Amino acid sequence: MDEETLQFYRRNAEAYAWREITSRQARLTAYLARLPPNAAILELGCGAGGDTAEMLARGFDVRATDGSPEMAELASRRLGRPVETLLFHELDEFEAFDGVWANACLLHVPRDQLATVLALIWRALKPDGVFFASYKEGDAGGRDTLHRYYNYPSQDWLRATYAEAGNWNALSIDCGEVRGFDDKTAPMLFVVAEKGR
Repeated sequence: MDEETLQFYRRNAEAYAWREITSRQARLTAYLARLPPNAAILELGCGAGGDTAEMLARGFDVRATDGSPEMAELASRRLGRPVETLLFHELDEFEAFDGVWANACLLHVPRDQLATVLALIWRALKPDGVFFASYKEGDAGGRDTLHRYYNYPSQDWLRATYAEAGNWNALSIDCGEVRGFDDKTAPMLFVVAEKGR
């Protein structure tokens, strides 16, 4: 992850942690319906742990992680269980998870590194595992008004990057909008990919 972006989340962990984004609830529910009961899920970029709490409440086995130690500590306190500090490139599991949930976090990976990170996620998924990620739509990487880096992919660029990273049985991309930390709305791409064998 871009160092300046990581430092933003480290400095603003408390303020960011208590934001609630209700629009993602429907996406999380639809995603969880694709997984077997008690599935093992890796959550990348868990933030304050809101999605983790929901997955745990529904009986899933969740390994929650965040790249910011400060955010991981806040999530640990909220959840009453350890949350691991993990940078995306440190992921080294092999076929360990039924699902990977990466809501609003991989959008900070530099464009030239995204295929490598996606390949690590592909490797960590079990065959037929399901992976969710969201991105701010665009056509080139850049910084927002808060100086956070975003990769701003197009649908075509994402499809090519996912194809480079691994063999997916299925890949779907939906469009929508969300309100960001800077209180502006942004066009989003929501990607669900199922790992091939």
